[in-house]
Amino acid sequence: QVQLVESGGGLVQAGGSLRLSCAASGRIFSTNMMGWFRQSPGKEREFVAAIRWSGSITDYADSVKGRFTISRDNAKNTVYLQMNSLKPEDTAVYYCATKTQGHTYNVWGQGTQVTVSS
Repeated sequence: QVQLVESGGGLVQAGGSLRLSCAASGRIFSTNMMGWFRQSPGKEREFVAAIRWSGSITDYADSVKGRFTISRDNAKNTVYLQMNSLKPEDTAVYYCATKTQGHTYNVWGQGTQVTVSS
């Protein structure tokens, strides 16, 4: 049973940076996709970025391209989301999730709050 635990959220001023971490326990296959999503009050949860556990594929939402970078450290079973040039509209609860090939994201972490002040 895979479990995901996010950390690294906090309060930062606009233009600042944060790095989120997602520590995974359990069996992660090289074909698993690891994704970051976010949800702010009154809005639907939205996709932010994803990476294949093998590292061969990455994907980003248009709104974060060029500012956010997703990476993983297989030795530490951890996925990171480096967030630079943060904007107030990046404020949200950020969730880490994983899915096996051919399935939807079905394992989620508890989320970590990111607040960007203007």
